[in-house]
Amino acid sequence: MNRRFVLGLCAVALISTPVLPNSGVAQGKSLKDQLVGTWIYVSSTAKRADGSSVPRPQLQGAVTYTADGHFHFITVPVDLPKIASGDRLKPTPEEAKAVATGVIAYTGTYTIDESTKTVHPTVVTSTFPNMVASDQSRIVTSVTADELRLTNPGGSGGLILELVFKRAK
Repeated sequence: MNRRFVLGLCAVALISTPVLPNSGVAQGKSLKDQLVGTWIYVSSTAKRADGSSVPRPQLQGAVTYTADGHFHFITVPVDLPKIASGDRLKPTPEEAKAVATGVIAYTGTYTIDESTKTVHPTVVTSTFPNMVASDQSRIVTSVTADELRLTNPGGSGGLILELVFKRAK
């Protein structure tokens, strides 16, 4: 009988324990609070508007969001060639093209629309000057303590980029 009582208590405990979905979002924390920090680039995928995939280079980089609303972003190809002259001001045309087409870095301020889970960066300076003061958005598709997934619906060439980052330790 004692065994039946214990089994009954366990059943009641299981039934009365609320089941909460695990959304990967810390309860009670704002999206901004969850984003603040430095995130290391892991991977990205690119798609055209028609859904077809576009190959992506192997990249390394990071994005940082500060509590006071500033951000910094950079990605660099892992196979970026060294400048043969050893002087960054004297690349060959091929070396300069590799840097110009492979490296993207920009910085500025950001706001967040919590209702749409969208980051709105205001680009102040960039290695691609056309980004400065342009209308930007990054949709947070997932954020946990260790991983951030963003969608950039307006990537270069009209591509939709899916980016994955891990929190810097």
